[in-house]
Amino acid sequence: MPTKWPIVVGFRVRHYDFVNDRSRFAMTVTTPAAPPRPPVDPRRVRALTFEDLAVGMREVLMKTVMDTDVIGFAQLSGDNNPIHLCDDYAAGTKFGQRIAHGLYTASLISAVLGTRLPGPGAVYRSQTLNFHAPVRIGDVVTVIVEVVELVAEGRKVRLHCEALVDGKVVLDGEAIVSVPGRKR
Repeated sequence: MPTKWPIVVGFRVRHYDFVNDRSRFAMTVTTPAAPPRPPVDPRRVRALTFEDLAVGMREVLMKTVMDTDVIGFAQLSGDNNPIHLCDDYAAGTKFGQRIAHGLYTASLISAVLGTRLPGPGAVYRSQTLNFHAPVRIGDVVTVIVEVVELVAEGRKVRLHCEALVDGKVVLDGEAIVSVPGRKR
């Protein structure tokens, strides 16, 4: 646990020192922020209801894995395994270089489910993942998600999910999501 935890309070930052169990305040200077941008480009989002879906529908996402993606995922997840972050360490492994987190690759499936097929409103019920090969920094990952079953009770959708690099499957699995129905 960190010894100091910043808590933003207006224009003041309160630092709580857990070791000495006391607070101290410091003034901060803020600059006007740029107007907020939507977190997701609405042109890249497609919202489908359960009634819009059909078996065989597919969506594809291609993403180049960047060094900044791997570092950001490590910071977000807390997975600081040196196989992902340290060139020297990774060079001595069977992979010979740094590799992306497996769940980073899996998160690209989540990106498709949440923004394209079925899209906003879809909620994960379950996901199976089978890892077949590493994904390296600079690889272009192609994620393919396909509807394989529609279950009217509970508006559940079963989808086959796979990620490929250079035409080779690096990850596959199956997702089950709940999808909103059409508004009446």
